[in-house]
Amino acid sequence: MTSADLLVERGAQRLHRLAGRAAARGDGVGTWLAEELEADAAFLRRLKPSLIAGRMRAAKNGGDPAEPPPPAPPPANPNPEPPPAPSAAARKPKSSNGPSPWLFVGAALVAGVVAAKVLDWRGHAHPRD
Repeated sequence: MTSADLLVERGAQRLHRLAGRAAARGDGVGTWLAEELEADAAFLRRLKPSLIAGRMRAAKNGGDPAEPPPPAPPPANPNPEPPPAPSAAARKPKSSNGPSPWLFVGAALVAGVVAAKVLDWRGHAHPRD
């Protein structure tokens, strides 16, 4: 498996886990959502780059493109536990990655007002009669 295949498989496994959580809700919306997510996970597994390349090679050689093998079921985990929430002490404070965007908005506003005043002032210096 290539790294792209592993990435697609990891996405399909996440969809499968989400489907399990939705099914655990037990209400009508949860079961409907679980079915849809399972279908999406199966579809995503069919989109692996290596499988697509194999189907393209088979079609190019004049052969009938074979259906990909059925996906292997992911390992069953009946009670998936969500990851523990980070504590307040473990959270990093939001770091500033530069000046605030509001600084640029204010500077643009000031520059616009100054430009308007200068243009208005120069317009009075040379009036058209």
